Amino acid sequence: MSESRFIPFDAPKPLNDQEMVDEARAFATHSARRRTLREFSDRPVPRDVIEALLATAGSAPSGANRQPWHFVAIADPAIKRRIREAAEAEEREFYERRAPDDWLEALAPFGTTAEKPFLETAPWLIAVFAERWGEVEQGRRVKNYYVPESVGLACGLLVTACHHLGLSTLTHTPSPMGFLNEILGRPSREKPYLLLVVGHPAAGARVPDIERKPLRTIATFV
Repeated sequence: MSESRFIPFDAPKPLNDQEMVDEARAFATHSARRRTLREFSDRPVPRDVIEALLATAGSAPSGANRQPWHFVAIADPAIKRRIREAAEAEEREFYERRAPDDWLEALAPFGTTAEKPFLETAPWLIAVFAERWGEVEQGRRVKNYYVPESVGLACGLLVTACHHLGLSTLTHTPSPMGFLNEILGRPSREKPYLLLVVGHPAAGARVPDIERKPLRTIATFV
């Protein structure tokens, strides 16, 4: 067993109680403006921005610090076209054959269909892969722990960081997503977790008129 090693914690500047309340409320208000978008502009987003966003995602906590994620940032139009074609094929199968009636009924207010033009219009797609095990070392696998939970935390940070910059996102999860391994050349030990669409909203973009659950229904204090 390796010996533990610790270094001093570089703590953020502390806030007083009122400053924390003010900052927390301001952040909650800002976060509440985040919406899933399906109408994107083709306005470019610099690669440097995407790199910084992925560095943020990579700072997420993970089981035993194994960091079981890999991000593929896609701007190439030809690759985006292949991803759209494969995703729409799975979506048509879903809407026409696999989806139960109650699921289709739940999706109806959002106006979703098998057509996914945003997969080509938006400047960036970020394919998120969950590493089921780590790099092979001398012929053996390195086990990763709490993989779905860890990758989910990283995706939450990524979506929040995009919103912080004024970028819009859409979390796309066609099922199955094995085509992403093939198109992007990722190994079988990586399972596609999420396809995140990132960019600026189109002029006149609209979103469904929805409400979020009030705090009293989603939190309990004891």
